[in-house]
Amino acid sequence: MKKMRVVHSLIACMTILFCSVGLNPTVSEAQRVTHDPVIFVHGLGGNSTNFYFIKTYLKQQGWADNELYAIELVDKTGNSITNAKQLATYVDDVLKKTGKKKVDIIGHSAGGINALTYILNTGGSKVSDVVTLGSPNRVITTKAPVGTDPNRKILYTSIYSTTDYITPYRLSILDGAKNIQISGVDHLGLVASKKVNELIKAGLNGGGLNTNK
Repeated sequence: MKKMRVVHSLIACMTILFCSVGLNPTVSEAQRVTHDPVIFVHGLGGNSTNFYFIKTYLKQQGWADNELYAIELVDKTGNSITNAKQLATYVDDVLKKTGKKKVDIIGHSAGGINALTYILNTGGSKVSDVVTLGSPNRVITTKAPVGTDPNRKILYTSIYSTTDYITPYRLSILDGAKNIQISGVDHLGLVASKKVNELIKAGLNGGGLNTNK
């Protein structure tokens, strides 16, 4: 009898536990933390699939599919003027689709200077955070553009590697931005590195910098 009472008690406790777990409300879509839509901009000769590993990582960190967009640039020659015009249209389309007011941009290689050209040409009022990966930023500007929003500067994170043999890392440095130098990652590896992914996440979460006026 004593053993039976113990068994019954255990069953009762387990039943209460399972019921309490079942009663816990799940996180609804409305309760989920939302982010500004992220637009990935590929570089010279690249394409929108270059960011597969970064997109997968961000989804694991809470970004939704409808918050991640990769532009397929028509001009593969790296013409930043042409690409910036296409990016401007793409940004507007993403904002209209998502109902958001601003986007974040991740630019790899020439994708970074395409993003900078877009910001310089339009004023950057629709951009919140920018992360560049092995981008020759100083070809376009030496200073991180602040944008035209009086309430918030555009925040920049420039990630570059001393073992990038495509883009000289000194060209990636943006005055006023958060410049992060790493090593052991080559040019293409910047879009497939766990170390870089963590730095990207921080940059998209407001971890960038802009000390310019």
